[in-house]
Amino acid sequence: MAQSPLPTLEFVARNYKNFNARATRDALFAYWDHIRGGGRMYWAVAGAMSSAQLGITLAPAIRAGLIHGLSVTGANLEESLFRLVAHDSYKDFPEYRYFTKRDDTRILKDRMRRVTDTSIPEDEAFRAVEKILVPMWKRATERGERRFWHEYFYELVQAIKPRSHEGDPSECWLLAAAQANVPIVVPGHEDSTFGNIFASHVKCGECSANIVKSGIEYMAQLYDDYRVLSKGKGVGFFQIGGGIAGDFPICVVPSIKYDLQEKAAPWAYFCQISDSTTSYGSYSGATPNEKITWDKLTEQTPMFVIESDATIVAPLMLSALLECQANPKAADAIIKASRAETRKALAKRG
Repeated sequence: MAQSPLPTLEFVARNYKNFNARATRDALFAYWDHIRGGGRMYWAVAGAMSSAQLGITLAPAIRAGLIHGLSVTGANLEESLFRLVAHDSYKDFPEYRYFTKRDDTRILKDRMRRVTDTSIPEDEAFRAVEKILVPMWKRATERGERRFWHEYFYELVQAIKPRSHEGDPSECWLLAAAQANVPIVVPGHEDSTFGNIFASHVKCGECSANIVKSGIEYMAQLYDDYRVLSKGKGVGFFQIGGGIAGDFPICVVPSIKYDLQEKAAPWAYFCQISDSTTSYGSYSGATPNEKITWDKLTEQTPMFVIESDATIVAPLMLSALLECQANPKAADAIIKASRAETRKALAKRG
């Protein structure tokens, strides 16, 4: 018997019936509806998703045209690069929940930086990249150049020779984004290892702080990017985690409308995967409805909240979407049948 070309999509359609599983299924179906109809999708990625190797599915999704813009933390940006150049030197710690302070002190002495159950090797990652990136900053200082933070990384990741790759380049989302020149913002990039390294060189007078464009300039650029991305069927917003990676770009719509006093299409889709519980005053834990009051979403916007672990949910959704992109007619049929089953179940209730 021939294997189905859409096993992940079929699995989700068959098994994801209720609770967070239902939210995952419905968000996946709506994502595909949006892309299938000619829409675009903007991703906001917080946390340490690059260290968790989201690039395995994120990179091919970028190449397949399933992701059209990105907002990422400085940590996620640099950690995608680290996985490319130092993958074999990472160490994993599956028993991290039982570690003592002494255990973590030993990891520090081994020149490793633990991220939950894995760790970034200082010498093979930070120091190896530093040798390339710092001279780039110094040259920009000498020439009086000004660039966005990600532009230095876009240039660097494409300049690294294949012989220096320890990770699979097809799984490096930063490389895929750079090659496709995907529009990207890195809000709060100062809050990252290389943000700190850059600050130290500015403090010592070796680099000018002016060679990196500011977060305000990122927003000004996002105005232009959003106008392009939102044409036609519009652009959706897919958010992993909370914090500035999501808060910064989603504000572009009300800013265009109220600050620039120009027309702006609303976000055409919204989904957030987060383990932040809904709570008073928590932006990351706010329900999508609250965003209606800030004119970021509307009553008609398809909205989904998946309260789960993004390292589990995001690769699953991306895998299914890649299947859909490769087999659109078959995907449409599976989704149509699943929705018909759901309508039938709802009709029984009525």
